[in-house]
Amino acid sequence: MSTLAGKTLFITGASRGIGLAIAERAARDGANVAIAAKSEVANPKLPGTIHSAARSVEAAGGRALALRCDIREEDQVRAAVAATVDAFGGIDILVNNASAIWLRGTLDTPMKRFDLMQQVNARGSFLCAQACLPYLLQAPNPHILTLCPPPSLDPKWWAPHTGYTLAKMGMSFVTLGLAAEFGPQGVAVNALWPRTLIGTDALNMIPGVERGNGRSPSIMGDAAHAILVREAAGFHGRFLIDDEVLREAGITDLDAYAIDPTQPLLPDLFLD
Repeated sequence: MSTLAGKTLFITGASRGIGLAIAERAARDGANVAIAAKSEVANPKLPGTIHSAARSVEAAGGRALALRCDIREEDQVRAAVAATVDAFGGIDILVNNASAIWLRGTLDTPMKRFDLMQQVNARGSFLCAQACLPYLLQAPNPHILTLCPPPSLDPKWWAPHTGYTLAKMGMSFVTLGLAAEFGPQGVAVNALWPRTLIGTDALNMIPGVERGNGRSPSIMGDAAHAILVREAAGFHGRFLIDDEVLREAGITDLDAYAIDPTQPLLPDLFLD
Protein backbone atom coordinates (compact mmCIF):
# COMPACT_ATOMS: atom_id res chain seq x y z
CA MET A 1 0.00 0.00 0.00
CA SER A 2 1.37 3.42 -0.93
CA THR A 3 -1.59 5.67 -0.24
CA LEU A 4 -3.95 6.60 2.59
CA ALA A 5 -6.82 7.28 0.19
CA GLY A 6 -10.11 6.46 1.87
CA LYS A 7 -8.46 5.72 5.22
CA THR A 8 -9.78 7.36 8.38
CA LEU A 9 -7.29 8.90 10.79
CA PHE A 10 -8.08 10.05 14.33
CA ILE A 11 -5.34 12.55 15.22
CA THR A 12 -5.05 14.18 18.64
CA GLY A 13 -3.66 17.69 18.93
CA ALA A 14 -4.04 18.20 15.18
CA SER A 15 -5.00 21.87 15.22
CA ARG A 16 -1.38 22.94 14.61
CA GLY A 17 2.24 21.82 14.39
CA ILE A 18 3.17 18.20 13.86
CA GLY A 19 -0.37 16.90 14.20
CA LEU A 20 -1.57 19.25 11.47
CA ALA A 21 1.36 18.31 9.23
CA ILE A 22 0.43 14.63 9.54
CA ALA A 23 -3.21 15.47 8.81
CA GLU A 24 -2.37 17.54 5.73
CA ARG A 25 -0.08 14.84 4.32
CA ALA A 26 -2.78 12.22 4.72
CA ALA A 27 -5.31 14.59 3.18
CA ARG A 28 -3.22 14.88 0.02
CA ASP A 29 -3.94 11.18 -0.50
CA GLY A 30 -7.66 11.74 -0.01
CA ALA A 31 -7.90 10.49 3.57
CA ASN A 32 -10.61 11.22 6.12
CA VAL A 33 -9.19 13.06 9.13
CA ALA A 34 -10.78 13.54 12.54
CA ILE A 35 -9.08 16.52 14.17
CA ALA A 36 -9.39 16.00 17.92
CA ALA A 37 -8.05 18.97 19.87
CA LYS A 38 -9.03 21.56 22.47
CA SER A 39 -8.46 24.70 20.37
CA GLU A 40 -11.87 25.79 19.19
CA VAL A 41 -11.39 29.56 19.41
CA ALA A 42 -8.46 31.41 17.86
CA ASN A 43 -5.69 32.51 20.24
CA PRO A 44 -3.34 35.24 18.96
CA LYS A 45 -0.46 33.73 20.95
CA LEU A 46 -1.08 30.19 19.69
CA PRO A 47 -2.39 30.09 16.11
CA GLY A 48 -4.56 27.28 14.82
CA THR A 49 -7.92 25.80 15.77
CA ILE A 50 -9.78 22.61 14.93
CA HIS A 51 -11.73 24.62 12.38
CA SER A 52 -8.71 26.14 10.61
CA ALA A 53 -7.11 22.68 10.58
CA ALA A 54 -10.27 21.21 9.03
CA ARG A 55 -10.13 23.83 6.30
CA SER A 56 -6.48 22.97 5.62
CA VAL A 57 -7.29 19.26 5.40
CA GLU A 58 -10.11 19.88 2.96
CA ALA A 59 -7.99 22.26 0.88
CA ALA A 60 -5.37 19.50 0.64
CA GLY A 61 -7.92 17.06 -0.76
CA GLY A 62 -9.18 15.20 2.30
CA ARG A 63 -12.39 15.07 4.29
CA ALA A 64 -12.26 16.62 7.74
CA LEU A 65 -14.18 16.38 10.99
CA ALA A 66 -13.42 19.07 13.58
CA LEU A 67 -13.87 17.68 17.09
CA ARG A 68 -13.44 19.77 20.22
CA CYS A 69 -11.89 17.16 22.50
CA ASP A 70 -9.83 17.34 25.70
CA ILE A 71 -8.14 13.95 25.83
CA ARG A 72 -8.01 14.14 29.63
CA GLU A 73 -11.79 13.67 29.64
CA GLU A 74 -12.94 10.10 28.97
CA ASP A 75 -16.46 11.10 27.94
CA GLN A 76 -15.14 13.60 25.39
CA VAL A 77 -12.74 11.05 23.89
CA ARG A 78 -15.38 8.37 23.55
CA ALA A 79 -17.83 10.86 22.06
CA ALA A 80 -15.21 12.05 19.54
CA VAL A 81 -14.42 8.48 18.53
CA ALA A 82 -18.14 7.72 18.12
CA ALA A 83 -18.60 10.85 15.99
CA THR A 84 -15.69 9.80 13.78
CA VAL A 85 -17.17 6.35 13.25
CA ASP A 86 -20.57 7.86 12.49
CA ALA A 87 -19.05 10.25 9.94
CA PHE A 88 -16.63 7.91 8.20
CA GLY A 89 -17.73 4.37 9.02
CA GLY A 90 -14.73 3.31 11.10
CA ILE A 91 -11.20 4.17 12.18
CA ASP A 92 -8.07 2.86 10.46
CA ILE A 93 -5.36 4.88 12.17
CA LEU A 94 -4.86 6.54 15.55
CA VAL A 95 -2.12 9.16 15.83
CA ASN A 96 -1.33 10.05 19.45
CA ASN A 97 0.20 13.46 18.89
CA ALA A 98 -1.24 15.57 21.72
CA SER A 99 1.34 16.30 24.39
CA ALA A 100 1.96 18.77 27.21
CA ILE A 101 5.45 20.10 27.93
CA TRP A 102 7.14 21.89 30.87
CA LEU A 103 10.93 21.86 30.75
CA ARG A 104 11.74 22.86 34.32
CA GLY A 105 13.35 21.23 37.32
CA THR A 106 11.52 19.73 40.28
CA LEU A 107 11.41 22.89 42.41
CA ASP A 108 10.09 24.92 39.46
CA THR A 109 7.34 22.49 38.46
CA PRO A 110 3.93 23.31 39.94
CA MET A 111 1.89 20.20 40.62
CA LYS A 112 -0.79 21.57 38.30
CA ARG A 113 1.74 21.39 35.45
CA PHE A 114 2.95 17.96 36.56
CA ASP A 115 -0.59 16.58 36.64
CA LEU A 116 -1.42 18.11 33.25
CA MET A 117 1.56 16.38 31.60
CA GLN A 118 0.76 12.98 33.09
CA GLN A 119 -2.93 13.24 32.18
CA VAL A 120 -2.38 14.37 28.60
CA ASN A 121 0.72 12.42 27.62
CA ALA A 122 0.61 8.87 28.98
CA ARG A 123 -2.98 8.66 30.20
CA GLY A 124 -4.35 10.46 27.15
CA SER A 125 -2.50 8.17 24.76
CA PHE A 126 -3.75 5.10 26.63
CA LEU A 127 -7.34 6.38 26.70
CA CYS A 128 -7.40 7.23 22.99
CA ALA A 129 -6.00 3.81 22.14
CA GLN A 130 -8.56 2.10 24.36
CA ALA A 131 -11.40 4.01 22.70
CA CYS A 132 -10.16 3.43 19.13
CA LEU A 133 -9.02 -0.19 19.38
CA PRO A 134 -12.45 -1.83 18.95
CA TYR A 135 -12.59 -0.17 15.51
CA LEU A 136 -8.91 -0.60 14.70
CA LEU A 137 -9.22 -4.33 15.29
CA GLN A 138 -11.85 -4.41 12.53
CA ALA A 139 -9.79 -2.33 10.09
CA PRO A 140 -7.88 -4.01 7.24
CA ASN A 141 -4.53 -2.33 7.98
CA PRO A 142 -4.70 -0.72 11.43
CA HIS A 143 -2.02 1.53 12.89
CA ILE A 144 -1.41 3.34 16.16
CA LEU A 145 1.41 5.85 15.85
CA THR A 146 2.50 7.76 18.96
CA LEU A 147 4.82 10.76 18.96
CA CYS A 148 7.27 9.73 21.65
CA PRO A 149 10.97 8.91 22.00
CA PRO A 150 12.78 5.61 22.40
CA PRO A 151 12.50 4.59 26.07
CA SER A 152 15.52 5.59 28.13
CA LEU A 153 16.53 5.36 31.78
CA ASP A 154 19.64 7.49 31.25
CA PRO A 155 19.69 9.97 34.17
CA LYS A 156 20.84 12.79 31.86
CA TRP A 157 17.33 12.91 30.40
CA TRP A 158 15.65 12.80 33.80
CA ALA A 159 17.60 15.24 35.94
CA PRO A 160 16.75 18.50 34.09
CA HIS A 161 12.96 17.97 33.92
CA THR A 162 11.82 14.84 35.74
CA GLY A 163 8.12 15.67 35.36
CA TYR A 164 8.23 16.06 31.59
CA THR A 165 10.53 13.09 31.04
CA LEU A 166 8.23 10.90 33.13
CA ALA A 167 5.23 12.01 31.08
CA LYS A 168 6.93 11.62 27.71
CA MET A 169 8.53 8.27 28.57
CA GLY A 170 5.09 7.26 29.82
CA MET A 171 3.91 7.52 26.23
CA SER A 172 6.85 5.35 25.19
CA PHE A 173 6.01 2.67 27.74
CA VAL A 174 2.34 2.75 26.75
CA THR A 175 3.54 2.13 23.18
CA LEU A 176 5.64 -0.84 24.33
CA GLY A 177 2.70 -2.37 26.15
CA LEU A 178 0.14 -1.84 23.40
CA ALA A 179 2.56 -3.20 20.80
CA ALA A 180 3.09 -6.36 22.80
CA GLU A 181 -0.64 -6.79 23.41
CA PHE A 182 -2.09 -5.86 20.03
CA GLY A 183 0.80 -6.33 17.59
CA PRO A 184 0.16 -10.10 17.48
CA GLN A 185 -3.46 -9.25 16.62
CA GLY A 186 -2.37 -7.33 13.53
CA VAL A 187 -2.27 -3.76 14.82
CA ALA A 188 0.90 -1.86 13.95
CA VAL A 189 1.69 -0.03 17.21
CA ASN A 190 4.80 2.12 16.81
CA ALA A 191 6.39 5.43 17.78
CA LEU A 192 7.91 8.30 15.83
CA TRP A 193 10.36 10.94 17.09
CA PRO A 194 12.34 13.69 15.32
CA ARG A 195 16.12 13.72 15.01
CA THR A 196 16.20 17.51 15.31
CA LEU A 197 14.03 20.13 16.87
CA ILE A 198 10.83 20.76 14.95
CA GLY A 199 9.86 24.39 14.41
CA THR A 200 6.54 24.49 16.24
CA ASP A 201 5.10 26.78 18.88
CA ALA A 202 6.29 24.32 21.52
CA LEU A 203 9.79 25.75 21.01
CA ASN A 204 8.61 28.80 22.92
CA MET A 205 8.96 26.60 26.00
CA ILE A 206 12.72 26.23 25.47
CA PRO A 207 14.75 29.35 26.39
CA GLY A 208 17.35 30.39 23.83
CA VAL A 209 16.00 28.20 21.03
CA GLU A 210 14.52 29.67 17.88
CA ARG A 211 12.36 28.11 15.16
CA GLY A 212 15.27 28.56 12.76
CA ASN A 213 17.19 25.90 14.68
CA GLY A 214 14.65 23.29 13.67
CA ARG A 215 13.07 21.56 10.72
CA SER A 216 9.59 22.11 9.39
CA PRO A 217 6.79 19.94 10.82
CA SER A 218 6.38 18.63 7.27
CA ILE A 219 9.29 16.23 7.85
CA MET A 220 7.20 14.52 10.52
CA GLY A 221 4.18 14.55 8.23
CA ASP A 222 6.16 12.81 5.50
CA ALA A 223 7.76 10.33 7.92
CA ALA A 224 4.40 9.48 9.48
CA HIS A 225 2.93 8.90 6.02
CA ALA A 226 5.77 6.52 5.14
CA ILE A 227 5.02 4.53 8.31
CA LEU A 228 1.24 4.51 8.01
CA VAL A 229 1.18 3.14 4.46
CA ARG A 230 3.18 0.10 5.53
CA GLU A 231 1.68 -3.33 5.99
CA ALA A 232 0.55 -3.52 9.61
CA ALA A 233 1.00 -7.24 10.13
CA GLY A 234 4.29 -7.99 11.85
CA PHE A 235 5.20 -4.29 12.16
CA HIS A 236 4.99 -3.24 15.79
CA GLY A 237 7.05 -2.19 18.79
CA ARG A 238 9.35 0.05 16.73
CA PHE A 239 10.69 3.41 17.92
CA LEU A 240 11.34 5.16 14.64
CA ILE A 241 13.30 8.35 13.91
CA ASP A 242 12.07 10.69 11.18
CA ASP A 243 15.24 10.91 9.06
CA GLU A 244 15.81 7.15 9.21
CA VAL A 245 12.23 6.50 8.09
CA LEU A 246 12.64 8.86 5.14
CA ARG A 247 15.98 7.35 4.10
CA GLU A 248 14.39 3.93 4.11
CA ALA A 249 11.66 5.39 1.88
CA GLY A 250 14.30 6.71 -0.53
CA ILE A 251 14.32 10.36 0.59
CA THR A 252 17.91 11.31 1.38
CA ASP A 253 18.00 15.06 0.72
CA LEU A 254 16.55 16.67 3.84
CA ASP A 255 17.78 20.22 3.22
CA ALA A 256 14.34 21.42 2.13
CA TYR A 257 12.96 20.71 5.60
CA ALA A 258 15.26 23.23 7.32
CA ILE A 259 13.33 26.32 8.41
CA ASP A 260 16.43 28.49 8.16
CA PRO A 261 19.26 26.79 6.23
CA THR A 262 21.74 29.36 7.60
CA GLN A 263 21.16 28.27 11.19
CA PRO A 264 22.51 25.09 12.81
CA LEU A 265 20.02 22.31 13.43
CA LEU A 266 19.73 21.39 17.10
CA PRO A 267 19.03 17.82 18.21
CA ASP A 268 15.77 17.03 19.87
CA LEU A 269 15.57 15.69 23.41
CA PHE A 270 16.10 12.04 24.35
CA LEU A 271 18.38 11.12 21.43
CA ASP A 272 22.13 10.54 21.80
